[in-house]
Amino acid sequence: MRTDSSWSTLPAREHLLAGAVDSTDAPVLDVVVPVYNEEKDLETCVVRLHDHLVRTFPYAFRITVADNASTDRTPQVAARLAAILPRCRSYRLEEKGRGRALRTVWSQSDAPVLAYMDVDLSTDLNALLPLVAPLISGHSDLAIGSRLARSSRVVRGSKREFISRAYNLILRSSLAARFSDAQCGFKAIRRDVAQRLLPMVEDTGWFFDTEMLVLAERAGLRIHEVPVDWVDDPDSTVHIVRTATEDLKGVWRVGRALAVGALPLDRLARPFGDDPRDRGLSGVPGGLARQLVGFCVVGALSTLFYLALYSLFRLGTGPQIANGGALLVSAVVNTAANRRLTFGVRGRSGAVRHQAQGLAVFAVGLALTGGSLAALGAATGSPSHGTELAVLIAANLAATVLRFLLLRAWVFPDRAPTVGRADDTHHELGNVR
Repeated sequence: MRTDSSWSTLPAREHLLAGAVDSTDAPVLDVVVPVYNEEKDLETCVVRLHDHLVRTFPYAFRITVADNASTDRTPQVAARLAAILPRCRSYRLEEKGRGRALRTVWSQSDAPVLAYMDVDLSTDLNALLPLVAPLISGHSDLAIGSRLARSSRVVRGSKREFISRAYNLILRSSLAARFSDAQCGFKAIRRDVAQRLLPMVEDTGWFFDTEMLVLAERAGLRIHEVPVDWVDDPDSTVHIVRTATEDLKGVWRVGRALAVGALPLDRLARPFGDDPRDRGLSGVPGGLARQLVGFCVVGALSTLFYLALYSLFRLGTGPQIANGGALLVSAVVNTAANRRLTFGVRGRSGAVRHQAQGLAVFAVGLALTGGSLAALGAATGSPSHGTELAVLIAANLAATVLRFLLLRAWVFPDRAPTVGRADDTHHELGNVR
């Protein structure tokens, strides 16, 4: 992952000025059409897209044909389109890769809203304005077309339908993705977000979309979904098996990076200064109720994880060793989850210190549960496995209360200057504007 760049704070999202409608030199929307060996369909599809935008899109626009290393007459067709259509240009890359083409063109574009669509125009173009409208208005950061929304109307074979749904199920289960359709070739992003996000996206092929969406969602950016009408292209040249294999490799790589904290998501987290949770309002509690809910959810899941680990370790070791090992592993996971979900700490800054403090809190839990097991053994001699689990649950409940108090007061204490820093940030942004 690319982590070697320094970034300044981005301004708050704002509605793009309507005056840009009359400016042909500075388009509001840049629609990229990545192509590879599409000499047969390219001209028909681009002319159709251009006519649609001229008739229906109220802002200035540009169409960019991004040819990534075609070996047929695609470059000549793209150049001819750029010559005859006033709002079309062509761009040639000497290396293949849809992700590479999108990153290159988006990084160099001067349009505040960037989009892309597949050259076959399988998606009904009437969804284009609803796709980019939330980005123009300042409501959202990214937008995607979804073929899996309930109101979408899709015509395609059962094989592709199964693969698409299976892939999105994998994303939901492995990367906790909440967006519904990662593979639909119909997406848009604000340029200021792209400038921050694209350097972190490593893939240059078909997994580019998924990686971009996962990172954006994990950082708390707002993703807008648009139900689309979509008709499968029977002449598609996409190699399904090879693409699926590369996608699964990408899922593993991104999942591993997220698990070890290798991604600098703090560069994306609340970068716009417009998150209402950053506002210091008088009379509003400091988040104790929300923290309690988050802590209980994390605690319940951690307890189940701990009990499963204990049962597994108990198969080959004694109760004290099994308890200590299960507690140690679950404590690391519990601290990381509470750090991010309960107390809202993002980024890697202080992560090692927090884990060290979490292990100290773990020692308290170990003393309580270990002492309970020792007392049980002294009282009954050879307790059953069910009795051990019951005692451990009771001991964990007692340790949980103390753990929350220690986490809130010692590991992740409320920092009074935080509100002030947020206010200072808003003040500085106001001066910039």
